Amino acid sequence: MSTLLDYLLQHEPSFRKARLPALYSDFRSQRTLNPDGYAANISAWRKALAAIARSGLAPASKSSTQPNLLVLDCDERLVRALESKQFGRPLALGAVFAEAQNAKDIIPLPEFLKMQQSVYYKPWTIASPYAVAAWLLRQTGVAGIFGGRGDKIPTGQFVILANLEAAAKEFVSKTADLSSRFERTFSKPQFSKVFGDQLVDGGNTLSATDVDVLLRFLSRDKNLVLYDGKTVKIRAATGDPDASSKGTTISEEDASIAQLKELLSYLTHQTSVLSKRVDELAETAKAAVAKKNRVAALAALKSKKLAESTLAARFNTLSQLEETAGKIQQAADNVALVRVMESSGEALRRLNAAVGGAEGVEGVVDRLRTQMDTADEVNSILADAETAGGVVVDEGEVDDELEAMEAEERAKEEAERKKVEDERRRVEEEKKAAEAEEVRRRLEAAGKVPETEREKEDAKVEAEADDTAEELSRMTLGPDKEAEPQLAA
Repeated sequence: MSTLLDYLLQHEPSFRKARLPALYSDFRSQRTLNPDGYAANISAWRKALAAIARSGLAPASKSSTQPNLLVLDCDERLVRALESKQFGRPLALGAVFAEAQNAKDIIPLPEFLKMQQSVYYKPWTIASPYAVAAWLLRQTGVAGIFGGRGDKIPTGQFVILANLEAAAKEFVSKTADLSSRFERTFSKPQFSKVFGDQLVDGGNTLSATDVDVLLRFLSRDKNLVLYDGKTVKIRAATGDPDASSKGTTISEEDASIAQLKELLSYLTHQTSVLSKRVDELAETAKAAVAKKNRVAALAALKSKKLAESTLAARFNTLSQLEETAGKIQQAADNVALVRVMESSGEALRRLNAAVGGAEGVEGVVDRLRTQMDTADEVNSILADAETAGGVVVDEGEVDDELEAMEAEERAKEEAERKKVEDERRRVEEEKKAAEAEEVRRRLEAAGKVPETEREKEDAKVEAEADDTAEELSRMTLGPDKEAEPQLAA
């Protein structure tokens, strides 16, 4: 099994071993017999082609050893790379390319670079009879029978739109924090160096062709950058002071900033190389001294001194350039600050003009006070007119009437209080009567029910007399009962 097919089986869900016979077969006839199956196979191969290009495993063009990641090189080598010992070559790959081109999922590289309008632009045009007939033949599958390209794929380089969109999305994420003009401006080589390995997964690096295609896509189709072939400037966010009309073109200042940043990057790399060179020469000199090789040690030390001198000069230049870069950034910040102050001043001017200035506000306040005084005068006149109408209120009568009303209210309150007191007494009497009735019932249950208090006293006296008589009877009968035993003896 080929390397490309192994990759697709591991990374593409639509490429499963169970589906390989259908994907590698000539499924062009399914366009009319099984449209859903045909569409599923076409979709699976489109995703596969994009994944092949993005992985860097596709055969590189003959003119370059570095594989493209956003552009797919199509020729016989691609078909051989996809060939399987079990299923052979993909027989409908030509139909896949035709469908992808018709949908603009893949676009020939020369056509993409020459396009003036966006790839998303779809003009409303009236199709010619020939185009309609060709479309009908493609839909019915007749075009593939009569003179169609069949399983032959077109030769050339094709831009993969899905890979471009993924790279653009990653680019937006990587550049979200770049705010100043200095940070958003790059030369083309520096742009390639900074973002070449940041926009595609897997650690792959964009080729020179990929960078050209990406910059064209970002500037023309996504409107994210400004690009003139040498300088790249990321557009400022909406609301940024630099997002004015002056910030929609690449100026000479932008080109100078790009060159300065590129030179800074180059010198930083040079200082790193020279520092490493100095360390290596020092180790060489020490090794020569250890071997008693005086000539080699002197040569290494001389080279070391020259390298140190060059390194010092590079550091001085780098320091000057960094100072210049700092001043440029400060100047750019000052420009943004001045623009903000200018726009703020203009906004204040328009607002002050809207209120009429200090004189206008003073006039408004004076008129407001005048109208308020007039309203007070009108109210005073109306009040005097009501008093002058001849109606005189007798204060004594008013007081007498108020006193009568208060007396009536007090009488009502007294009557209400008396009513409440009577009700309370009635409730208490009913309660006492209920308690007396309860006592009577209990006495009746015991067998004696005194009707009155007199009867109760008489009953009590009779009870005491009975008790006394009974006691006397015991006292009288006691000695006789004691004498009877004596007589018997």
